Amino acid sequence: MKQFFKMFFASLLAMIVMGVIAAGLLIGSITALIARAGKETKIKSGSVLVIDLQKHIHEVGEENPFAIFSNDANSPVGLYDVVHAISNAKTDNNIKGIMIKLHSGNNGWATLQQLRIALKDFKSSNKFIYAYGEDIPQSAYYIASVADSIYLNPVGDIELKGFATVLPFFKNTLERLELQPEIFYAGKFKSATEPFRADKMSEPNRLQTSRLQHNFWNEFLKAVMEHTHADSSSINQWTATGAIQFPADALKYKMIDGLRYWDEVEQSIRAKTGQKDTESIKYVSLGEYASSVKTGVITGNNRIAVLYAEGDIVDGEQTEDYQVASKTFIQNIRKLRDNNDIKAVVLRVNSPGGSAPASEVILRELQLLKKKKPLIVSMGDLAASGGYYISSQADSIFALPTTITGSIGVFSMMFNIEGLMHNKLGVTFDEVKTAPYADFPTATRAFTPEEGMRMQNSVDTIYSIFKSRVSVGRKIASADVDSIAQGRVWTGYDALNIKLVDAIGDLNRAIRSAAAMAKLSNYKIVTYPQPGDRWENIMRRLKGNNIGDAAIKESIKAQLGTEYSWYKKIQSLRSINGKAMMAMPFDISVQ
Repeated sequence: MKQFFKMFFASLLAMIVMGVIAAGLLIGSITALIARAGKETKIKSGSVLVIDLQKHIHEVGEENPFAIFSNDANSPVGLYDVVHAISNAKTDNNIKGIMIKLHSGNNGWATLQQLRIALKDFKSSNKFIYAYGEDIPQSAYYIASVADSIYLNPVGDIELKGFATVLPFFKNTLERLELQPEIFYAGKFKSATEPFRADKMSEPNRLQTSRLQHNFWNEFLKAVMEHTHADSSSINQWTATGAIQFPADALKYKMIDGLRYWDEVEQSIRAKTGQKDTESIKYVSLGEYASSVKTGVITGNNRIAVLYAEGDIVDGEQTEDYQVASKTFIQNIRKLRDNNDIKAVVLRVNSPGGSAPASEVILRELQLLKKKKPLIVSMGDLAASGGYYISSQADSIFALPTTITGSIGVFSMMFNIEGLMHNKLGVTFDEVKTAPYADFPTATRAFTPEEGMRMQNSVDTIYSIFKSRVSVGRKIASADVDSIAQGRVWTGYDALNIKLVDAIGDLNRAIRSAAAMAKLSNYKIVTYPQPGDRWENIMRRLKGNNIGDAAIKESIKAQLGTEYSWYKKIQSLRSINGKAMMAMPFDISVQ
């Protein structure tokens, strides 16, 4: 009995402590929101807008009700808000120029391209743009190239080495573990399952990856040419010979404009802003500035909605940040469809795809929306496989040159654990069933030939549906769709040439197209979903998990950093067992 009371009071104490913590966080978030509501960010005269490339720019930003508890009052800003803020800074007399802090980061090439377009437009104001870094990777240089002056630390590092894509293959690992993958796919380029069935790239995969690199390099090359004023053959020669090895080399070939320490760069900024050597520079972060920018009051009720589809496409309700969950996403589509103030919708897609059933139900709701108002698609870094599926029947599709799209193909995969369990652990399985397919699909034994045929038939059927959706939506003959499908990924420029997209253009271009289709000259932009609240995001992570599990997940995310995406991919293998998937290759990046 003594032990019982001990456990009881210990549990009661833990519950009280957690309750106090939760109440404190809730009160803090409410206090912060109230404080923010009554406080307007004021930008001081002579300010310099800071763009830090280390920060990951998602499509949708995040509100931070916990800012009151930290020194960082700035919330992550969504891409549209970033572009809008830079555009506003062009005519804001309080902003004297922009300082770009160069770092390696996680932003995709189309996101960087959208950012670079906005910065080029800012330059027409004749305000300065400086860029500084101690380590300038190629992705950062792509943005830096738009600057008036690029400064590198005298003992820093800069890259000009070409692009590479490194893919892992797990076939030999699976064989050693005696895990047998059961793989079914449609499309010779559909390389999503390749890491589990091969030990190197197939020739089709090598071909499409080489083509991606070629197109990305051309975009990067144009940026380098713009800043150095060198021709493409010279830059390619520098790359091939490894000419840019030390900071002095970058200066010699005019990739940069000076070797300076940070304090020296700040002296140049003070000269531009008219400040004395003893004065502090009035830096304003992108998040802080974006929150101060007003979108303007528009007369009338006309609205154009930007609906964000960012992340993997999954079934059911959203449980993770940046996820296109069918049930949750459909609720937003229906809100837009039934809102008479919304005159047109721009679907902003940044997704590698995912669940085939989820993609289908989302497309159905988009079809119903399109019957009532114009639907335009704007593609971000990725709009591939399921991401292309949900885009395929829009009135118009816009992509950037470095968008990765297409990947029209389907796969299904399971892992047979019988060998692992029996030979490694001594576990065997037996069963009793009332019909031949009662345990199908199963991971405890190999598929029979008949079961394998059923799986392949399912994949082929969904692939046929995928192609028919594209054929109808893009008005392309079925035979022509098949020739550009096969699971192959394309860049935006190539997608334009094969009619998978209508034009090269950024999000603003898509919004203008939506306004033209809706015959609007006066309208306001609204976004769905609204920027995520950190409190809501915490609650979402806790949903269906205990606090310990959520804490472990957050700890793993913090420790792995950029490699967390690999962890998520491996974790997702459990959820795709036996399901038809419209998803991109396991991982494909050009860097």
